[in-house]
Amino acid sequence: MKILDTDDTKLRQNLILLFAAGLFFWSSLASLLPTLPLYIEEIGANKQQIGIVMGSFALGMFIFRPSMGILADRRGRKLVMFIGMAAAAIAPLGYLVVKSIILLSMIRSFHGISIAAFATAYMALVGDITPQHQRGQIVGYMSLVNPMGVAIGPVIGGFLQANMGYTPLFLFAFTLGILGLLCLIPILNPPAIAKPTDIQEEPFWQILTSPRVRVPAIVLLISGLTLGNVHTFISLYIKSTGVPLNPGYFFTVAAMSSFSCRLFTGKASDQYGRGLFVTASLIAYSLAILCISTANSSTMFLIGALMEGVASGTLIPMISVLMTDRALPHERGRIFGVSLMGFDVGLAIAGLIFGQIAQIAGYRAMFATSLILTIIAMIIFITQSSRNLRDSLRFATGRGIDIYAVK
Repeated sequence: MKILDTDDTKLRQNLILLFAAGLFFWSSLASLLPTLPLYIEEIGANKQQIGIVMGSFALGMFIFRPSMGILADRRGRKLVMFIGMAAAAIAPLGYLVVKSIILLSMIRSFHGISIAAFATAYMALVGDITPQHQRGQIVGYMSLVNPMGVAIGPVIGGFLQANMGYTPLFLFAFTLGILGLLCLIPILNPPAIAKPTDIQEEPFWQILTSPRVRVPAIVLLISGLTLGNVHTFISLYIKSTGVPLNPGYFFTVAAMSSFSCRLFTGKASDQYGRGLFVTASLIAYSLAILCISTANSSTMFLIGALMEGVASGTLIPMISVLMTDRALPHERGRIFGVSLMGFDVGLAIAGLIFGQIAQIAGYRAMFATSLILTIIAMIIFITQSSRNLRDSLRFATGRGIDIYAVK
């Protein structure tokens, strides 16, 4: 990476350690993606209960994301990353000993604190140390820890579960969390940025409903619903179709696709604007869900995984950069926390909503409903992302500037 080619030794060390910690973090979480729904089903849960347990993860994110953002602004990013990594390490041990649906939901909710804390502070720290003219490129590169972790984790997790059982799987996720904590220790914690005395701090709901945050939060809400639906039910859906495909390969293809597109979309967004790539990601989401909902073969499932990777690998970094563009340094943690709450809410309620649809109408109808939602998100962004319809169309197609970006 070009960002590591610097004479600033401290900066280079921080970036390398951050990248390693992020890789361990996402690998730990992702190792449970294709396996935990099967574990919950094995202990006797129905489709709706599986959705509730898996969705509880996002409940923890939703509750703690704002407070973690505020804490990151006031006490520094490193402390908040420690909190998130500790939750990622501890939660898998809880899965080892719990068999009750209620207790599993509680542990899963605690596990959700990991992303609320670590992911928020990680992106805020990257934004702190990034030159504005390279922001898209560097955020895109540093966000590669997500698809790399999601590529590695499910394959190893699926292998451990299939060949050795659930105990080695949960111990593996715990060990990765501990390794991540060790990587965080040497990171130099930058001082918290004080709020200028002449700027009044906006309350939570005022930030959420402000023009600079509202539409991205809505887009993330619908994207969270879509991604939560896929992550919760794809393993069970593939199994129900009788297609001979290891669900771990679905996640791996999606992660590889996500990794590949992040190599160039971040840098390209510095030149062509964020809006064009947000629009492209929503189109990719629609195509992904269309493929999944009609799939009858391994090829079609993997094409759906490929498109889902393009979508998530473009949308999350672009929204992160967009929010960095629109936030002052002293409020970056709070802005990330508030804007990403839409994504958390979507993940939290996806299992409950789509589990009910699957129970009544089946998996294909469930994914068809998700397709309609992604199309709605695309329409909202194209028509509402700026101050009026004309400016929104220009921004969403890469022909206009972001009027809400901080100059």
